[in-house]
Amino acid sequence: MNNEEKKPGYVSSILKLKCPCCRKGNMFLTKSYSKHLMKMRDHCEVCGQPMEIEVGFYYGTSYVSYIITVLLSAISFVGWWILIGFSYQDNRFLYWVVTNAIALIAMQPYLMRFSRTLWLSFFVKYNQGNIFKP
Repeated sequence: MNNEEKKPGYVSSILKLKCPCCRKGNMFLTKSYSKHLMKMRDHCEVCGQPMEIEVGFYYGTSYVSYIITVLLSAISFVGWWILIGFSYQDNRFLYWVVTNAIALIAMQPYLMRFSRTLWLSFFVKYNQGNIFKP
């Protein structure tokens, strides 16, 4: 059997908020949701990949975050429709709106970090050598 390390998966590394270059280093300074929620490392602790490619690089994450929240809302809408249903006679649609809003607000800290990780992964390729090469 091969003694080489197994290549980390793309999806699992993005979900775990890891560096897209080496897929091992953490992108954010803290794992807890404190006042430094969005504070990122300057460079990856493992491979040295810069976390901010250029000034204003992460403005594009607002589009990614918007798409993700719309998809999550659509999924919850379909799930609510199938499991509970909607009716004109009661407030089930209003209950879905409130439930969906609360769920999105609760997930927002993770979604903001996830959007940044996903956005950076669009522009940085996986480097198996784990050494940043500009």
